[in-house]
Amino acid sequence: MLTVTLSATPKGNGYQATVTFPDGVSISSAETYPSIAEAITAAALKLLDMPHRLQALDRVDTPVAS
Repeated sequence: MLTVTLSATPKGNGYQATVTFPDGVSISSAETYPSIAEAITAAALKLLDMPHRLQALDRVDTPVAS
């Protein structure tokens, strides 16, 4: 199973959103948000703006448990 992580990290007076892909690549927002909920929402929206990344997840060869 592949895992894409949406996270919020304290930065300045707010939180910074981050999307982390299974290959270890992380993409963080330049903006900070006043709440964790807003930062996670921003990360999810950023993920939706990257359909090529999402489509690439389907092309990854993953072993099937037997």
